[in-house]
Amino acid sequence: MRTLLFVPGDSPRKFARARQTAADALILDLEDSVAAEEKPRAREQTAAMLREERGAQKLFVRVNAFDTGLTARDLAAVLPYAPDGIALPKCGGPEQVERLSHMLDALEVAAGLEPGHTRILAIATETADSLFNLGRYKGCSPRLWGLMWGAEDLIASLGATTNREGGILLDSFRLARTLCLAGAAAAGVVAVDTVATTIDDLDAVAEEARAARRDGFRAKGIIHPKHVEVVNTAFRPTEGEIAWARRIVEAFAGDCTGVVKIDGQMIDKPHLRAAEKILESAALQ
Repeated sequence: MRTLLFVPGDSPRKFARARQTAADALILDLEDSVAAEEKPRAREQTAAMLREERGAQKLFVRVNAFDTGLTARDLAAVLPYAPDGIALPKCGGPEQVERLSHMLDALEVAAGLEPGHTRILAIATETADSLFNLGRYKGCSPRLWGLMWGAEDLIASLGATTNREGGILLDSFRLARTLCLAGAAAAGVVAVDTVATTIDDLDAVAEEARAARRDGFRAKGIIHPKHVEVVNTAFRPTEGEIAWARRIVEAFAGDCTGVVKIDGQMIDKPHLRAAEKILESAALQ
């Protein structure tokens, strides 16, 4: 999954539009995009969306954070309809992933779902304390699919006034981005880049997505359908990258001592692992 498109959980119209896009997954949102008084109705609407005939897109649900007291109600409303995953906002650390995993264990049994069916995407940089826990997610739950970093809620948590100047992330937010990337790699899960908030500047969205892929993120959150194809393209390996990766894999397929020379460059096992990831990514797209 490269592209994860957020859809308000109380908007069947936007859901219908999102299903027509090439997004790999939709995240039906019960949190920030839904007003407090609309939460009960949003649960009903989201449950109805999950009951519709499924297509190729994975369907996640972003529930409300644990500190709201609404998480259990959200889960009880949607788990009977087998979402592919739950996005947990304001995740403070692996203990919250474990807590969510235990809740899913019980709800899956009650709903007659296969144990472990529901994956977890932890949105893991939205509070200041969460930054100190990003290296601790390894092994916390087999359900954990990915770690996503978010820049907007972190503004308030840090007491900042913005997260960018001149379109460039400020140091505190670059730190959160880097820690999330490293934490996901350490845990062996997918690193998911934050959403681009520039709705109409598609060049800026494309540049942000290319930078994310370059740095090691394997997916990106999206808040508008027009961003889907831009991000999909940015995360797609180029023909040149695929050709180079094939040359590396082929070179190592022979009698190799651990290092090969290609076009004057010394290529070793880390290059092979990177090449294999490129070919794996290309095969999935």
